[in-house]
Order: sequence, then C-alpha cells, then structure tokens
Amino acid sequence: MEPECIPLSQTERDRLRVLHEIEQGHLTQVEAACRLQITDRHVRRLLVGLQRRGDRALVHGLRGQPSNRKLDQLLEQRVLRRVRQHYADFGPTLV
Repeated sequence: MEPECIPLSQTERDRLRVLHEIEQGHLTQVEAACRLQITDRHVRRLLVGLQRRGDRALVHGLRGQPSNRKLDQLLEQRVLRRVRQHYADFGPTLV
C-alpha cells in the first residue's frame, strides 16, 4: 500500500515535529505550548487529534473544498458579461 501524501504548510510541519517530540517524551506539553506559542490546552487537543486521525489532524478539514460563499458559475459569467458590456472602463476594484 502506498503512503498517503498530505500537503502541509511550514507551520503545520513545525507543529507536527513538536507534537512528535511530545509523544517521544522529549518535551512536555507546557514546553511545547511555549515553543508553538499556543496554549497547553490547544496542545492537548492537537495530540488527541493526532492519535485519532494521524498527521492529517493538523490540516484543516475543509482544505481543498470550494467556499460556501462561492457564486454559481453561470451567475458569475452573466455578471461579468454584463459588466464588460456596460462598464468596460471600470477596473475590478470599482466593479
């Protein structure tokens, strides 16, 4: 079975490294909280997520999903077409 590739930001990689140090016993939760500049309660929450879901727990659950505020594509095209017809000299900020 091929290992899953999880894209992480640099901040998430740093958090993961520190959380693994806690699991190995090299750091306490309070020391990790100071290092990550978060509360020790948040560190405990991250550790629970790490135990339940693995490394994926550090990635936001909606990453890669379209926004709930995204307009329907047909509506967006109609609006852009109308703006180009009637307001060709307007820039994107004014629209």
